[in-house]
This record gives sequence, structure tokens and C-alpha cells, in this order.
Amino acid sequence: MLKIMSIFAGMKKLLFILLILPSFVFAQNKVLCPTPPMGWNSWNVFASDINEKIVMEIADAMVSTGMSKIGYEYINIDDYWHADTRAVDGKPLVDTLKFPHGMKYLADYVHSKGLKLGIYSCAGNMTCGRRFGGYNYEEIDAKAYAEWGIDLLKYDYCYAPASRKAAVERYTKMGTALKNSGRDIVFSICEWGIRKPWLWGAEAGGSYWRTTPDIFDVWSGGNLWMMSVMKILKRQQGLEKYAGPGHWNDPDMLTVGNYGTGKATSAKGLYKGMNDTEYQSEMSMWCMLNSPLLASCDLRSMNEATRNILTNPEIIAINQDKLGEQATLIHKAGKIWVYRKKLEGGKWAVAVLNTSGKEETFELNTKMLDIDGIWKTVDVWQQKEAGLLSPEPTKGQTGELIVPGSISLTVKPHETVVLRLEKFVAKVGY
Repeated sequence: MLKIMSIFAGMKKLLFILLILPSFVFAQNKVLCPTPPMGWNSWNVFASDINEKIVMEIADAMVSTGMSKIGYEYINIDDYWHADTRAVDGKPLVDTLKFPHGMKYLADYVHSKGLKLGIYSCAGNMTCGRRFGGYNYEEIDAKAYAEWGIDLLKYDYCYAPASRKAAVERYTKMGTALKNSGRDIVFSICEWGIRKPWLWGAEAGGSYWRTTPDIFDVWSGGNLWMMSVMKILKRQQGLEKYAGPGHWNDPDMLTVGNYGTGKATSAKGLYKGMNDTEYQSEMSMWCMLNSPLLASCDLRSMNEATRNILTNPEIIAINQDKLGEQATLIHKAGKIWVYRKKLEGGKWAVAVLNTSGKEETFELNTKMLDIDGIWKTVDVWQQKEAGLLSPEPTKGQTGELIVPGSISLTVKPHETVVLRLEKFVAKVGY
């Protein structure tokens, strides 16, 4: 009798395992960030001057400006949220002067707005701001983040070994800890592209990884550790094959709307900021490159130009396209760079970037884009049709010219014209 009962108990246990196994496997293999994450990060604009009140007001602004309705959802706190030391048992502690109610309270508030909360740490002994790092505390920290209700971790690489092997080991250890934390937490790998994280970041558990050192509020120039927009764009060439749903290349946060006032990106007044045309180009190219879209200006006081750039639904749709293909640089003609990105449903996005400081005229044609047929084009910033593209001029049955072949574009200094292309269906009688 006891033997029969033992067999029956064993069968019940096996049945239970078989029932929960599919959900367990699904949870382990769940793809976070099937499209590039969208949100806000505190660093560029506030640097170390971040606190609970600011974060709550930024969350409010993300809702009141309509940003949350078009996909922005992460509110990410960067460095300097930490207390001076950890707790005696090793758990991370919050600076109670900056965050008097604790991180769980803040996460609950952000979640009540329909948003998600991100936090920052480092794979070294200290963060870049010399707060306590996550090295050797990965499991403790991951569990604490899960208990707090954290949805994203940006993991930096200051005060850590230079080798790629060490970086892979440290990021993998934290990536594993996050997966075992009991909560879905997006993992942002931030080792600045020095060790080619696009080759190993996904296996380490990363949802996206930085491809360059920090961006600064400047169009061109900069240096090895102060990246301009143009320096960053040059470093993205050839990386498109490593991006896709759940694993994205990250050319860093947006500087849109800082105008040289960001406490991190101005480099203490060295960089005076960009103009709206340049910010529009930054947004255009980040969308074409399937970058995470993390605004880092003060959302509470955005001017109309900044809001229009960050909330243009047409350009965001290109970034969030479910096909998940990153744009490729396909043509250089003098100072004009042309990028092409395949979209869902047989459509294309094309970006024509003027890298020069003077106005340029450019002829766009299908041969250059390596596509056949006739295409209707829509200018996503002007939100109007821009003409028809075809391999050659096409006439209707009565002899009138209906498709000129190429499209002539006038592109302002540092402007990016972005076109969405879809197949043209001729009307009856053509």
C-alpha cells in the first residue's frame, strides 16, 4: 500500500513539473524589449543633482506631455542615488536625503502613472561617481532591485578590469542574477563599446549595449571620451547585423532639448549645445539606427520645438517598426550620407543626412536605393507627400509625365530628411 502511495505521489510530482515547465521555459526565454526601449534618463540634464521630487515630476511630465501615449515608458535614475555605504548585510542603501521615502515608494509612484522605473549601478567596485558598485554583490543587488520594483538596470564599467574577458564575466554574472531575481528587469550594458559588446552582450543577458563613450551636446568634434553626434554616427557603421528584437545597439542617450545647459553634456560649459535642426537630425538618425530612445532633457520645461522632435509619431514609428532592422549607410555623395532601413509590410525608410555646414541639393533615385518599381514617398518631418520615385521617368497613357524618376531634395546644413517609401499603385487610366 505504501509503495502504491509512493508511486502515486511521484506521478503527482511529475505531473506538476510537466504543468509548470512550459511557463518556466517561457519566463526564462522571454524577450524583453522586442522593440527599442523608450523613456528618459536623468544623466545628461541633471548629472548628480537628482532626487525623488525631480523623478516624480518627470514622470508626471511624461504623462502630461503625451509622451507616454506614444511609447515612452522608462524613467531611469542614473548615478548618485546611493547612500555612502551598503547595509551591514550587503544590501544596497538609498541616499535618504535625496530619496526620503525609499526606492520602493518611488517605483510605486512611477508604476501608478503607467510607467516603469530604471536604476543605475556599475560592474566595478565603485560607480563612475565613486558610489558603491555592484561587483561581488550581483545577486544581493538584483534581488533588492526586484523587491523595490525596478524595471531596468543600466550597468556601467568604471573601476573595473580593462580586459574583455573580465567584462564578459562581470556582465554575465549580473545578467544571470537579474534573470533569477523573480522580476523582468531590462539589462543595459554600458561599457562604452570599448570591448565590442555587440559580439557578446546578448549572451551576457543584455537587452542593449552602448557602442561608444558618452555623448555630449555638440554636432561635430569632441574627443575620445566626449563623443559628438557625428563621431557617434561614424562608429555605428557595420554594426547593423548585430541588432534586432531584444538586442539593440545603443549610441547613448539623446541630447535633444539641452541647448548646452545639461549638467553632464555641456562639459561644464565647454559645449554650447546644438540647434533644433541638429537635434532633429540626432532624433532622425537614432530612430533609423533602432537606438533606444532615452530623452535626457528637462521634460517639465520643454519648448515646443523639443516636444515636436521627441513626439513626432512618424519618426517614432520607424524606430519601433516590428521588423527590427537597423538602417545601413548605403551611399555617400560629397557631404551627403544616405541610409536605408527596411520596414514591415514591404516598406522602406530613407534618411538623407547633410553633414556639411551649408545647404546641399541632392537627387535621390531608386538605383541608389537598390529597389525596383514605383514608390510613393512621405516626408516624415513635414508629414506630407514628397513625390514619386521610379527607375526612370514614367508617362501616362495620354503622354503626361506622372513620375519624374528621381526626387530632388534641398537639405539644410546638418539637416536629415527622412522619407517613408511604400509601393505606388497607379490609378485607372495611367
